Amino acid sequence: MATTVTDNPTDKRYEIAVDGHLAGVIMYRLAGEVIAFLHTETLEGFEGHGYAGELVRQALDDVRERGLALQPLCPYVSEWIGKHPEYADLVAA
Repeated sequence: MATTVTDNPTDKRYEIAVDGHLAGVIMYRLAGEVIAFLHTETLEGFEGHGYAGELVRQALDDVRERGLALQPLCPYVSEWIGKHPEYADLVAA
């Protein structure tokens, strides 16, 4: 199955699509150079396949590329970063 992660700034969310179908989102708030990840959701029928983790990884890669700092207000994102310390440097002080 092919996955694609994109930033949808109009709806203030990162989206993951699986074979062209929306599978999950990370809602965010952007203020200057700080992005707060508010809520991560995997849509019904797509749970349990690792899509949320893939979404977080690619969204954080985009955050890094854009030079933003992160506020991981979403418990899932915070826990994910705890398991992947190579992304801890993105967390705003």
